[in-house]
Amino acid sequence: MLQRAFAAERRFEPQVEGWRTFEVTTTVNVADAKGATRLWLPVPDLNTDFQLTLGHAWTGNASAARLEADATHSARMLYVEFAADVAAPTLSLTSTVQTRNRALDWSHKRVVHEDPAVLKANLAATELLPIDGVVLETAKSATQGAVTDVDKVRAIYQWVVDNAYREPKTRGCGMGDIKAMLESGNLGGKCADLNAIFVGLCRSVGVPARDIYGIRVAPSAFGYKELGGNSTSLKGAQHCRAEVFLTAYGWVAMDPADVLKVMRQETPDWIKDKTNPVAAPVNKALFGGWEGNWVGWNTAHDLKLPHYSRPGTLPFLMYPQGENAAGRFDELAPDSFRYTISAKEITA
Repeated sequence: MLQRAFAAERRFEPQVEGWRTFEVTTTVNVADAKGATRLWLPVPDLNTDFQLTLGHAWTGNASAARLEADATHSARMLYVEFAADVAAPTLSLTSTVQTRNRALDWSHKRVVHEDPAVLKANLAATELLPIDGVVLETAKSATQGAVTDVDKVRAIYQWVVDNAYREPKTRGCGMGDIKAMLESGNLGGKCADLNAIFVGLCRSVGVPARDIYGIRVAPSAFGYKELGGNSTSLKGAQHCRAEVFLTAYGWVAMDPADVLKVMRQETPDWIKDKTNPVAAPVNKALFGGWEGNWVGWNTAHDLKLPHYSRPGTLPFLMYPQGENAAGRFDELAPDSFRYTISAKEITA
């Protein structure tokens, strides 16, 4: 009875309030230097009504360090070079950024203008997000009877929550190969998988949508342990969110992946019912809002890292990247790559 009473008291109600300022620091200490070393570190690259990037500063023993961007999508990053004779490549990057909560007032409609090129880009297929075949078939089935863009998005959001699930064993945040997931029927994954399904389904039925790749920087103000980060050590705190463009509202926050994370991991038992008192407030709030304890890096898919020595693209840039003469570093193994990420909230 005590456990049930506690669950009934859970709330998750982010409201648009004042800005919070964070210093987010990535520190790299390459342990096994072999030849010249290169790093690509994501930086906050959003200036919106929910996030403002104030600046970047870095120190270390690099021979070159400069802000660059992916040529196709303009996702910004710090590109770093260390000479081959540097025995212990070291760099510390600090980005200062402001964030705040998002919460849409669905009763307040307005005329919203967006660059047609931006909308077109966020309707297009990517290497891992096709918008035809099984993706389109699934979206049509999920949105049957839906007429407006809001109705379509609501139907897709709830379809993802009802049919997909958080798989804690997935490495990193997943890859986002939605065609493979939908064809196999295995809809288990993490945020880059689950929100990618949502984005791909929306795009396939004509609703502009995008993933936003970032990192949690502070605990949740509502006590949800799975919806926050430990500011002093953000290892594994990377998180992908999503947005959709609705004609009467503009870009709107979405995060069905975090609903599924709460359902799978917030309590000792896997919650299978989205109306459960622990899951229900999250399911409601993340359709149109999110908590400002998170910093977004970029929205880019299929990136080509500048000066990268190997062919191919990255599906997204959410983790530090690096390489030397021995090969590419494993961005999902921060202890062997030897990087740490931390955040400090500036309150004065």
